[in-house]
Amino acid sequence: MKRCLLVDDSSVIRKVAKRILGTEMAVAEAENGLDALEMCASDMPDIVVVDSSLPDMEAEDFIRRLRTIEGPVTPQILVSLVEVDIGAIMRAKRAGAQGYLLKPFNRPQLLERFRSLPDAA
Repeated sequence: MKRCLLVDDSSVIRKVAKRILGTEMAVAEAENGLDALEMCASDMPDIVVVDSSLPDMEAEDFIRRLRTIEGPVTPQILVSLVEVDIGAIMRAKRAGAQGYLLKPFNRPQLLERFRSLPDAA
């Protein structure tokens, strides 16, 4: 079963995403970047969804730091945004993200986005 880590300071967003994705994969949560990096260092998930506005670091910094963690799993990374922001999307992609999600999301949108991701290496 695939594993996903949701990194968002909003408990509501994490709860909604976990409820949607929980039937498809194992879902863990972190409310900030530092906690998420610690979790990934000990057990890297297959997919990481990171909020574009973390309380403790820039999303691009989180993605760059995540990419430096060595291990058998190279996760797919999506940045979540409240609006299409081409600059933020490009910065996230340059840092190592594969794509983005728009919030708020519904069940069909989120499941389709996850199904369209290539398998993690």
